[in-house]
Amino acid sequence: MTAPARNVEILLIEDEPDLRADLAYLLEDEGYRVRTAAHGAEALALLEGGARPAVIILDLMMPVMDGWEIHARLRTTPTLSKIPVVILSGVANDEEEIAALAVAAYVTKPISVSQLCAIIDRALAETG
Repeated sequence: MTAPARNVEILLIEDEPDLRADLAYLLEDEGYRVRTAAHGAEALALLEGGARPAVIILDLMMPVMDGWEIHARLRTTPTLSKIPVVILSGVANDEEEIAALAVAAYVTKPISVSQLCAIIDRALAETG
């Protein structure tokens, strides 16, 4: 099966190494270019170094700098605040808490690759 012509960069921020590697592989197989980071501080370093992904997939519960903190930093940095964020979490959070994040999507693990791709593609369509 031929991957769709997506050819956009995604930043995947996930602390669990096997899940990070598997998701990166599966998303690349779907036609995305994927950069990865093990926590928010590593992701922030990539972004401060000039990385400009089309979408960020973000886990919330991570060491060093968690998803809540990196998300807050993204929202308050003008050059990064327009990048759509998809929260991919192992925990279902309160609906009000989720709404306050103002993210493109909030999904819980596990999720199928086709569902995740549909969410990413929708986020990309909504941003232009």
